[in-house]
Amino acid sequence: MIMSGTELLDLLQWPAMLATLIAAWLVGSSSKPKRNSGFWWFIASNVLWAIWGWHAHAYALIVLQAGLFALNIRGAKKSEPAA
Repeated sequence: MIMSGTELLDLLQWPAMLATLIAAWLVGSSSKPKRNSGFWWFIASNVLWAIWGWHAHAYALIVLQAGLFALNIRGAKKSEPAA
């Protein structure tokens, strides 16, 4: 069965949700490297959710993901080891 582009975009919410759960798990870790990777997982989920939001015409979700993206960039920078 070949899926259409629309059907594939409909399914994008599932990897976005999975990436968000993985990110939340990692950010809650006491290990600094795991916390740092959690922020990068969150960034990946922000991108996935924004793509899905565009497809679903969920513009408030896109704005939310843009704000969370900025916060996750800040968190990733603060979580990196000092040089």
